[in-house]
Amino acid sequence: MGISHSSRTAGTIHEFTVKNSSGKDVELGIYKGKVLLVVNVASKCGLTDSNYTQLTDLYNKYKNRDFVVLAFPCNQFLKQEPGTSEDAKEFACTRYKAEYPIFQKVRVNGSGASPVYKFLKDSKCNPFGSRIKWNFTKFLIGRDGKVISRYSPTTAPLSIEKDIQKALGEI
Repeated sequence: MGISHSSRTAGTIHEFTVKNSSGKDVELGIYKGKVLLVVNVASKCGLTDSNYTQLTDLYNKYKNRDFVVLAFPCNQFLKQEPGTSEDAKEFACTRYKAEYPIFQKVRVNGSGASPVYKFLKDSKCNPFGSRIKWNFTKFLIGRDGKVISRYSPTTAPLSIEKDIQKALGEI
């Protein structure tokens, strides 16, 4: 059953509770049965415009078919998400019409990394180790809460549309 990195390794993303941009707990179990795209976002990155634009396009196209984008603002890469969690949400919702959840700012690397990101990294390492390399690393999660694929920051969201369709059982 794979290598366990701790005695309490989670089996699915649905086992985690995270905080929304206002600091309220959100149990990720509410997304059982949905296909998720989890992304660490930043508002001042060279990849911001193309990623947010395409994430909104994908979400709008598939939201009525059990697909959700989960965005986690992160300030660990050249401090490109400097404001508050509320600022990050406001930016995404105003500038890019994001209607998907924007959670509280998290750390994705290091000892203070969010438990959900530890789970994601343990599920799908890349050839260079499990570390998140940059803003807009993407994880595609199946309806069962398990990681299907990990995509690099430079992988355009629209380029993984076929993988999303496959996860939704449409192709």
